[in-house]
Amino acid sequence: MQVKRKLAILLPGLFWIVSASAAGFETRAALPAPELGALDLNGTHKTLADYRGSVVLLNFWATWCPPCQREMPSLERLRVRMAGQPLEIVAISSAETLDAVTAYLSKMRLGFPILLDGDGSNTRRWKVFALPTTFVLDADGRVRHVLTGPTEWDEGEALAVVESML
Repeated sequence: MQVKRKLAILLPGLFWIVSASAAGFETRAALPAPELGALDLNGTHKTLADYRGSVVLLNFWATWCPPCQREMPSLERLRVRMAGQPLEIVAISSAETLDAVTAYLSKMRLGFPILLDGDGSNTRRWKVFALPTTFVLDADGRVRHVLTGPTEWDEGEALAVVESML
């Protein structure tokens, strides 16, 4: 309950900061990614090891977040564009219920995995302070780039970052 209260206080201000536009990618030293463990929409437990061998675009988002909503179609276009490439797009819904996510997905068809972080533990472990936040991991599971804020993933700098990792 305390986490939800903190989010209710912090997120409106962070939403305002992030909603304008993304400030650009932060390049990271190739350090191992934090642990990730979450259920997919079928109730199957997933970890980063499930995606090893592929570049992973790990997007923390929420259904109530307008910048996240605007970004989702470009993630789907990127998925289609990169079909056959060793790229996994994984969206992790931050502190939301399965019902909220499935209601959203009934209106927005996405072909990439959606994971649930119902208690926000992954969001905290990954030190996500604003939504959307996306981590680009190399095929060995190391964080290489981070973007706080929305972008069009199928064009410009975002596409160049993804292509450079493949």
